[in-house]
Amino acid sequence: MKFNKKKINVVDIDIAKKSVFATGVGNAMEWFDFGLYSYLAVIISQNFFSAVENDQLKLVFTFATFAIAFLMRPLGGVIFGKIGDKLGRKVVLTTTIILMAFSTLLIGLLPTYDQIGIWAPILLLIARIIQGFSTGGEYAGAMVYIAESSPDNKRNVLGSGLEIGTLVGYILASLLASLLFFILSDKQMASWGWRIPFLLGLPLGLIGFYLRRSLGETPIFENELSNEDEVEEESFLSILKNHKKDVFVCFVAVAFFNITNYMLLSYMPSYLNEIIGLSNTVGTVLITAVMILMVPLALMFGKLSDKIGNKKVFLIGLGGLSLLSAFSFYLINLNGLVFVSIGILILGVLLATYEGTMPGTLPTMFYTDIRYRTLAITFNVSVSIFGGTTPLVATWLVHATGNHLAPAFYLTIVSIIGFFVILFLFANTAGKSLKGSYPTVASKSEYNEAVENPKDSLWWHTEQTEK
Repeated sequence: MKFNKKKINVVDIDIAKKSVFATGVGNAMEWFDFGLYSYLAVIISQNFFSAVENDQLKLVFTFATFAIAFLMRPLGGVIFGKIGDKLGRKVVLTTTIILMAFSTLLIGLLPTYDQIGIWAPILLLIARIIQGFSTGGEYAGAMVYIAESSPDNKRNVLGSGLEIGTLVGYILASLLASLLFFILSDKQMASWGWRIPFLLGLPLGLIGFYLRRSLGETPIFENELSNEDEVEEESFLSILKNHKKDVFVCFVAVAFFNITNYMLLSYMPSYLNEIIGLSNTVGTVLITAVMILMVPLALMFGKLSDKIGNKKVFLIGLGGLSLLSAFSFYLINLNGLVFVSIGILILGVLLATYEGTMPGTLPTMFYTDIRYRTLAITFNVSVSIFGGTTPLVATWLVHATGNHLAPAFYLTIVSIIGFFVILFLFANTAGKSLKGSYPTVASKSEYNEAVENPKDSLWWHTEQTEK
């Protein structure tokens, strides 16, 4: 295959950073809603499942609603993924952010069980379904957009901006929840105070929509469009057959990433309140502090991943969680503020290895013409099975076994499986061209290097031959 230097993708690093910011705002919107639902889960359970007498079962039903909505994510992945591969990444990202803003607003406006009976939890579920459907195209699309807009040697550090958006969304949610718990009485909070943060989702979504409208299409997708007549569209069954190893590795990576993520950021607030006995205010302040520390850590691990390779950073996180998950939960259950803080911090630091590496890595597993839909479907099926069910599974494990360390054992097993999958089946992709693409560079010196040494910089050559 002859090397064509005219097809090297040259990007403006400042525009790439703006793209990261615009997509990160949308991700913050998504996780602002998820964070609110988690931090206010106890109050939501009292308002929408008041017919259930057992408080712990109320919480189980609340997280079940949280989990059931995730079943819509694969459908959203199928529909938005196909649109994204056919019409472009931008059109999906501007659509999903409006849907997410609407669903967040809807939760804030819903009447309670005492007001309209069984329709209250049904409408809550519908709002969560809309959220799950839109998220099916949102996160995968944001990962693909950033990966295709970034120079190869900075893909992971720029991709970490997406997860920084996640953390910012959670931080905003926790700060708002903490502030409301501080200034309002329990009665006021249960009656109307919990609605305020959800109502703020609309302006946040409109800001994200405005920023995303100004985005251009990615240069790699535009190059793919220029070759559209040369490529026959591949069915998903064909994709599964021809790329089964990549799909499997992606599925497992998404599983261990999201189980860890939802364990700490979604389940932990309720765990600290219901199991450990900490007040909502103290619990949210502790987790917020850890998340603030995770922002520079995610950026640091993104830079480290670009430097030493994403495979090594993955193994650091997986090895650490395999060894330290039970220890972290043990410290948390000692119920001293210092011990609880250290236990949460350990989980936060290790989760940050994924935050800095995962968004820039997952899109590298697939070719441009199938990247969006394959990643969207694989990601969302895995999240639906494992990520969204994590709070429910963890709550059920504690309820069924009576062992407060049961969630830690779940996290340990998943991390061990992930460690061996990454060790034996995943090859480092940091600093290499995306599959099927020429190099993406951000400076004249990088361009000249790619032209002068194509065999050193073109990962696509080997991959196209294999394909």
